[in-house]
Amino acid sequence: MSKNLTKRSEDYSKWYNELVVKADLAENSAVRGCMVIKPYGYAIWEKIQAELDRKFKETGHQNAYFPLFVPKSLFEAEEKNAEGFAKECAVVTHYRLKTDPEDASKLIVDPNARLEEELIVRPTSEAIIWNTYKGWIQSYRDLPILVNQWANVVRWEMRTRLFLRTAEFLWQEGHTAHETRAEAIAETEQMNNIYADFVENFMAIPVIKGRKTESERFAGAEDTYCIEALMQDGKALQAGTSHFLGQNFAKAFDVKFTSKEGKLYYVWATSWGVSTRLMGALIMTHSDDNGLVLPPNLAPIQVVIVPIYKGEDQLNQISEVAQELVADLRKKGISVKYDNRDTHRPGAKFAQYELQGVPLRIAIGPKDLEKGTVELARRDTLTKQFVAKSDVVETIESLLKEIQESLYQKAKQFRDEHITEVNTFDEFKEVLEGKGGFISAHWDGTEETEQKIKELTKATIRCIPFDAKEEEGSCVYSGKPSKIRVLFAKAY
Repeated sequence: MSKNLTKRSEDYSKWYNELVVKADLAENSAVRGCMVIKPYGYAIWEKIQAELDRKFKETGHQNAYFPLFVPKSLFEAEEKNAEGFAKECAVVTHYRLKTDPEDASKLIVDPNARLEEELIVRPTSEAIIWNTYKGWIQSYRDLPILVNQWANVVRWEMRTRLFLRTAEFLWQEGHTAHETRAEAIAETEQMNNIYADFVENFMAIPVIKGRKTESERFAGAEDTYCIEALMQDGKALQAGTSHFLGQNFAKAFDVKFTSKEGKLYYVWATSWGVSTRLMGALIMTHSDDNGLVLPPNLAPIQVVIVPIYKGEDQLNQISEVAQELVADLRKKGISVKYDNRDTHRPGAKFAQYELQGVPLRIAIGPKDLEKGTVELARRDTLTKQFVAKSDVVETIESLLKEIQESLYQKAKQFRDEHITEVNTFDEFKEVLEGKGGFISAHWDGTEETEQKIKELTKATIRCIPFDAKEEEGSCVYSGKPSKIRVLFAKAY
């Protein structure tokens, strides 16, 4: 597995694209804008999925599955949602093909098989789910409904990049129904906090929690909370969103419940989701010019053992020690692979596992057998040490925790060093083009100013941080009074 990666400092975008393919995570498919997630990449996604699924279930959510297709009339029911996604919709108009009468080797759409109603391939599932909830909800006793689905969605993107933006992608989408406004807002906050906790503690990516401006909200939401992360090239990435939908979808689909007092009310709603875009965040937060760097919590293989030998006798002796180590590590819940392939040299194996971001690598040779030691190499720091065989399991347990924490602290330090306060528009532009990162600046609260800054600089308001301190100031662009700083950045 050849590295030959473009250096990040030379061309960050090219480095990213090469790394995704060379590390065997994903590749472009025969379908324009769609990707094939390869087994190694999917194994990382499965770890993301499993941990999030556990967190969802701990908070009372259940998984369900809803149709891929949404009748156009249902999709149109909530106007803002329909309008927000209209340009990205794939539409099914026919249900059958037939042989071309002029060329029997080709198929054409059968004009007699046009659907009575066109179907939208879901870009998001609010419409089909709230139409379903209408049949599930009659009384306050039916509430709350706490449902999540793991699914694929289609958004017909014109410019695509593996994991970050593809025409079809995988995600989870939670859709909940509540009796009161306060309950729904509490749910929205809870899920945003769960995302933040997961991304920081499991993926080792520091995030800023905040709310979106009105123009950046989810189409059809009253409020959108988010977590924003910063990539190594100084661009922001939205890592997760949680939406307070108010009663918009309940009104659009006429979903009401009878209260304890016998009165009829519209239901309150939320939706929330993260996607395979998290894979892009993972790659761009930790990886280096040698390839992937994976936090131990997410690594499909946490430890790899590579034998260095001449002849079958040496291999058999090393294998005995290695298999013992494998068994001891697995007892501790550590995922380990013993790579005794005779088709690759040790150097090629080292290069492969470095490229694929395996946190720890053990090399065992004849001299190690004599000394009762192994060579232990860290992927994050590329340092090596010799460890007594009797201490290996304990050392590995300790190092995996250390690597997880170290990756988080390194990313946090980078993020914190790239949050810059500015007070003038000249400063704003200078920091944006030079240093990059998050720019903390006063904003007058108008969409007009927000759009003008975006038009002039391509920077958007990533969020209004929840912990932003109130202070009197002047908008960085218009000079009008402002009471709070928001975070701007260029973003993926």
